[in-house]
Amino acid sequence: MDKYEEKTISGTTIYEGKIITVRIEDVELPDGNHAKRELVKHPGAVAILAITSEGKLVLVEQYRKAIERSLIEIPAGKMEPGEAPEVTAVRELEEETGFGAKKFTYIQSFATSPGFANEVIHLYLAQGLYKIDNPAAGDEDEFIELIEATIEEAEELVATGKIFDAKTAFAVLYAKDLLNS
Repeated sequence: MDKYEEKTISGTTIYEGKIITVRIEDVELPDGNHAKRELVKHPGAVAILAITSEGKLVLVEQYRKAIERSLIEIPAGKMEPGEAPEVTAVRELEEETGFGAKKFTYIQSFATSPGFANEVIHLYLAQGLYKIDNPAAGDEDEFIELIEATIEEAEELVATGKIFDAKTAFAVLYAKDLLNS
């Protein structure tokens, strides 16, 4: 048992969408007082640090409505119900980049916004990349541009804010260490 656990007394789902569910929960705090929590439930996602044989990172640029701007990111996507993270990694790499990989290596999982959401991203390294002749189509509402960047170029994208999300910034740091060892 966690000494800081907040015990749920009751909860109500206020929105159930295609990707997320939003709940309001009444909780009992460790000191016995009560509080309300607004929670976003998410099925989880996978992100892929894909590195070419030339040592370049495979990135995608796409518009993110939540922050009203385009971002450059590593390929990533939502897990389908019952889908294992490694299966999602293979699918998302193909759909977003047209690449397959000879080797996928699990790196780490992390919470994206644990203050209000339960989303966990599972990060994989994809190596031995090859182009797929007829890749699976991506989501019909996604418009993506493929970018390949050296680690130095990726660091500059972080410094200028073009890479702005935590999963990609983390992946760039990991890649720098990997490529410089």
